[in-house]
Amino acid sequence: MKNKVLAGILVMGLLLTGCGNDIEKAIAQETSYSEEADSAISDEILLEDASSENTDASSSSTTTPQEAHAEVGNMVLPRYTALRTDEGAGTIERITYTAHDYAGDGHEFTKEANIYLPAGYSEDKKYNVMILLHGIGGDEDEWGMNKSTSRVKAIMDNLAYYGDIESFIVVTPNGRAGDYKAENGSSAIDSFYVFGQELRNDLIPYIDSHYSTYADYKEGYDLSEARAHRAIAGLSMGGMQTINIGIGECVDMFGYFGAFSAAPTSNIASKTASILEGNEYPIYYFYNICGLQDRTAYSSHSAAAKTLPSVCNQFVDGENYMWQELDGQHDFRIWYLGFYNFAQLAFSKE
Repeated sequence: MKNKVLAGILVMGLLLTGCGNDIEKAIAQETSYSEEADSAISDEILLEDASSENTDASSSSTTTPQEAHAEVGNMVLPRYTALRTDEGAGTIERITYTAHDYAGDGHEFTKEANIYLPAGYSEDKKYNVMILLHGIGGDEDEWGMNKSTSRVKAIMDNLAYYGDIESFIVVTPNGRAGDYKAENGSSAIDSFYVFGQELRNDLIPYIDSHYSTYADYKEGYDLSEARAHRAIAGLSMGGMQTINIGIGECVDMFGYFGAFSAAPTSNIASKTASILEGNEYPIYYFYNICGLQDRTAYSSHSAAAKTLPSVCNQFVDGENYMWQELDGQHDFRIWYLGFYNFAQLAFSKE
């Protein structure tokens, strides 16, 4: 994990200084940690959860989704990280869909993503959808949604089982909107910044047409009609995408936003305020979390979001906005907590 964090810092530095020739090498280093190491990290987090005396998050199982904001705290309670194998266990599927090389020449190619379906998923019921994005060196598997031991799956299963949320669909795509693996393909870095086009034209329509969501899917349908039932969130570079793309470009498609340690290229607060001037779509909730010792993202994330309520009247602290900072660095200890908290805030204002 230490190597992954250090590599993340290196990658961000290269990105900001324009040292493009070394970026792919740094990304490869960041993603070289093994599944065994990832498993060890999960065990360590579970032990920390179990031994912590911080009880900001209530253990009550009677909380309704509308009261979920009361559950936001500084730890993931141990019972929410336990793997379920009973009727409360959801499922994970690998999906493929047609995307376009938006960072390149626009040609079609096939992409993969992972999708979590709640326990008892049924076509007779409609489900909210969260898009969950990875960091600069990750891909659709960085959140572990390619494994039955996925911590995201465990958190979702347990939050629903204990009645803390109305369970929803979670999708972890590859956040690069370009066929960068192809010969003469687009830049892997550039492709992060045009992902909004893939969300709008490829991924969301695929999800709406293949799963039981609130959208009334048909060719040329209005994606804004189901925005109250969509959320977008991400770690590091995915946090940047949540701010720059989710709020900055696709506010007509999403109503809930979560940024976890947002990357240095995130729009600053004044730019977001300018983009949203005259915005007709309500921001249902914007949740932020960052570690105080995060040398990669704290400064940039603070500049992007910490002062938003003071510069943009569409964000009201305690109503549809939260900034959470606590001891921590640029790693999954913060990001899993961010997901855990945001999962309880998303869709709570329906």
